[in-house]
Amino acid sequence: MALNIADLFEHAVDAAPPDRPAVKVGARTITYAELESESNKLAHFLASRGIGAGDHVGLYAKNSIEHVIALLAILKVRAVAINVNYRYVAGELDYIFDNADLKGLVHDRVYSDLVAEVSPKHQLLQTFVVLPDPVEPDDASDFSSYDGVLLADAVADQSDARDFGERSPDDIHIIYTGGTTGYPKGVMWRHEDFWRVLGGGIDFTTGEPLSEYDQSKKAAEPGLITFPLSPLMHGGAQASLLMHLFSGQLTILEPKFDPVRTWEIVDREQCHMMFMTGDAMARPLIEAYEAGPGNGQSFSGQSLFAIASSAAVFSKAVKERWMAQFPNAIFTDSVGSSETGFQGTGMQDASALSTDGPVVSIGPNTAVISDEGHVLDPVADVGKVGRTARSGNVPVGYYKDPEKSARTFYEIDGVRYSVPGDFARLEEGNRITLLGRGSNCVNTGGEKVYPEEVEMAIKGHPAVYDVLVVGLPDEKYGQTVAAVVQPREGQKVELEELRTFLRTHLSGYKLPRVLTLVDEIPRNATGKAQYPAAKEMALSAQAAGTAQTATNGANA
Repeated sequence: MALNIADLFEHAVDAAPPDRPAVKVGARTITYAELESESNKLAHFLASRGIGAGDHVGLYAKNSIEHVIALLAILKVRAVAINVNYRYVAGELDYIFDNADLKGLVHDRVYSDLVAEVSPKHQLLQTFVVLPDPVEPDDASDFSSYDGVLLADAVADQSDARDFGERSPDDIHIIYTGGTTGYPKGVMWRHEDFWRVLGGGIDFTTGEPLSEYDQSKKAAEPGLITFPLSPLMHGGAQASLLMHLFSGQLTILEPKFDPVRTWEIVDREQCHMMFMTGDAMARPLIEAYEAGPGNGQSFSGQSLFAIASSAAVFSKAVKERWMAQFPNAIFTDSVGSSETGFQGTGMQDASALSTDGPVVSIGPNTAVISDEGHVLDPVADVGKVGRTARSGNVPVGYYKDPEKSARTFYEIDGVRYSVPGDFARLEEGNRITLLGRGSNCVNTGGEKVYPEEVEMAIKGHPAVYDVLVVGLPDEKYGQTVAAVVQPREGQKVELEELRTFLRTHLSGYKLPRVLTLVDEIPRNATGKAQYPAAKEMALSAQAAGTAQTATNGANA
């Protein structure tokens, strides 16, 4: 059994009816048979350029059918697909091209100028495949300076045969993750491990491993229609796509997030499942839904029976609005990371939502590690806080970074864990409350404050649209809690009134003592918070005297 990502897709192709739709973007649909044929053609082109097992090929593209074809083609020749953020500027591209040791690059045509600027610095990078841009299809950017080849020309006259030889479960799949701080890191997964924890290869309820053909058997039956909203350059969206392809389901993709268009697609396609990234998507979506009748639009959305959020805070206030509109849908919060994969999920009950953070049932092989490095007991240690960890199918490490690898992936009592730094509190019933990334923790007067907990509470204020919480230097307390707030349009937010509002939700030391109002909260394309940028905003406002500061001199 190969238990290789490319093999798992091919099993679904073999099981699915020839006309089974696989991916739809806008008005275009590609079937499983067509996706197999087109990806085989591109795979043969890549092989003709000397790209094969272990070589790294960048994917620098928005969501499109061509993006999916390219991803599968890279995997079919046992090369490694490197996800590249399409919002990168030249310096960031230069870093990723170098750090990932790219030998090939597949990119949207609209990025040709940046590729022409950066690629000459990287002698290993010699093969370029140019995709039509899904947002700007008429773009005619010049790619001749680096000998780029249009996708249509690359696949012309290429064989569509599946003749690539055996693959291995030990082949490496890399997900570059920027997280919230620092340079992107390439998380290296064995294909089998990636499948087990991110591609549906484990029954997430029972922890039982699936066999190689369990998912593909479903491809012979009518499938679900799924709609992951995040860009495929994000590891979670890529994993969602692959998991659904393994099962013969139809995946709807959009190259650009637009709340109104999202609801139009949900109703037109009668989508069953929606996957989103916390409040960054959930808030504009529910506001567009609620405003529909007043704007002459009427959305139903009632075909959705499962609405899932992961990778960012889905706050209580926003969740309640969703649940009011979709009382028959199942809502889930999932926790995990590029370094751990799936760690747990929680079905959300409208009568018992937490303001502290996502409360989820602990998934298979998930643990919480104390500050002393011990595995906490989920029964005896209820109420204690530690770092979330996962054993079993975990990554090999970070690409070309043994020091960071040693700090994140290590053994405890003979068991190897991935411990990326997310903190959680153990709860009754084998559950945890996720508190946030430890690197963002604010230490004020000896007390630890987890930003996401404070952000969840602040988002309950009616005048707040979005918020990030950071720690600023403080002579007396070491750090002070600072809130960077994007108010709702036409609304005002005052620090003292906000602190009064929060006192029923948070301990005194967790209350923000500095408030900075901004036009827009810094987030990346997937909705992840950009804490360094938020901290710079707060420091700049503090230096300029435009930040509001608590009049109460005590840290309370």
